[in-house]
Amino acid sequence: MIGRNGTGKSTVLKAIMGLAHVSSGRIEFDGKDITRQSPRERARAGLGYVPQTRDIFPSLTVEENLIAGLKGRSRACIDKAYQLFPSLAERRNNGGHQLSGGEQQMLTVARTLLGQPRLLLLDEPLEGLAPIICGELMATFENLTRQTGVSVLLVEQKIDEALRFAQQTVILEHGEVVHAGDSEDLMRQPSLLERYVGVAEATHP
Repeated sequence: MIGRNGTGKSTVLKAIMGLAHVSSGRIEFDGKDITRQSPRERARAGLGYVPQTRDIFPSLTVEENLIAGLKGRSRACIDKAYQLFPSLAERRNNGGHQLSGGEQQMLTVARTLLGQPRLLLLDEPLEGLAPIICGELMATFENLTRQTGVSVLLVEQKIDEALRFAQQTVILEHGEVVHAGDSEDLMRQPSLLERYVGVAEATHP
């Protein structure tokens, strides 16, 4: 999901997760109306949400942060998280405050995955990160979708990375969908990107 700043992308994710009020319409997930469900009920139903702010406990170690996200599940789930994010395994005894921005983002995603979501909502996970870290994160997200079957709804301002990752793209303008379709097709329509996102062109795959 892409669009200019202030078009409502983050609000859409919060509404899906039950963190923003929905005044009209309905939200369906897996064929069921979840509009009136609490965030906890939505999480149990299979939604996972990674907010724009890196949501970790800075005073806890990496492993302690992950344990906090287990909520009764087997410790083996942590090993799976480490397989997806090897750098976290290397720093499992480091405090959250000792991690780089990219590692904090990885930890936030890894802890969310411990809830075993079927749909992962990512709100600008690349914000403020160096290009090489952005590449590593996007590669991890691609591995995640291939290996686990988790679907991802990504909100991102880095348009090239978003379009290369996503099969389908939605453009929001003033809270409304103005375009929805195949990402590769959109990359070949620079006029649309310029009109709604302010990007003259995107790198072709």
